[in-house]
Amino acid sequence: MRIKKYYIVLIIISFFSATQYVAAQAKRIITLSSAISETVNALGYGKNILATDVTSVSPEEINRLPKVSRNRSFSIESITAYRPDLILVPEGDFSKENLYQFKSLGIRVVTIRQEFSVQGATKFIRHIAAAIGDKARGEQLAQKTESNINTTLSQLKKGSKSPKVLFIYARGVGTMNVAGKGSSIDAMIKLAGGKNAIQEFSDFKPYTTEALIKSNPDVILMFDFGLSSLGGRAAFLGLPGVSYTNAGKNKRIIEMNGPLLINFSNRLPEAIKALNNRIL
Repeated sequence: MRIKKYYIVLIIISFFSATQYVAAQAKRIITLSSAISETVNALGYGKNILATDVTSVSPEEINRLPKVSRNRSFSIESITAYRPDLILVPEGDFSKENLYQFKSLGIRVVTIRQEFSVQGATKFIRHIAAAIGDKARGEQLAQKTESNINTTLSQLKKGSKSPKVLFIYARGVGTMNVAGKGSSIDAMIKLAGGKNAIQEFSDFKPYTTEALIKSNPDVILMFDFGLSSLGGRAAFLGLPGVSYTNAGKNKRIIEMNGPLLINFSNRLPEAIKALNNRIL
């Protein structure tokens, strides 16, 4: 009789544990960066995403979702209107006041830190999967991504020397910045077999003609929308100082998909290979 009671208790405990596990899994998710949105989708939870931020444009099913931000500015009211049970946001994008507001409403917010390295990419995937409540699927995707990265790195084209690559972030001629050390683009250039042309400072600083000529890049890299905002390749080549650089002389102006280059998650192997093919 005691044995039978023992098994009944076990069954009840197992039932409640399973129920709690299911309840812990996020059902209604809002994602607030392109890398987060793409990772959630790659984990198989794209159908659970209610809305995203303006940078989340890939794949197409994510791009079609409603947007709850404008120029990286988030509306608390538009987010809460979707009644999410989980918000995934890059570290630092929400203020303490924002976090308190969501907590007071019973909405779970998980901030995700992105580290620009191979290890950072797999850590990013695992962190998001854990927040959703599916560590097993996160481990599978992380291991697959790491394997693909290692394969990609072993197959990269190599030149006699690493080309100097200057990345320019542009939103029209009036808004141009160059990427220094420690940025996501700096890390991507190195992984793809290049060398960042800017070594004097970290992160991003305003573009100047003097800095362009001094760095003398072999290749100038921009996001596709950035080059378009400057009027295209021909217009950019006509800007002051460009013709004095090796990149300008050889017309080596490269445009690439922005979300791909800054993914540093499951699409990192694809990004490394694509950039390597363009700069070497």
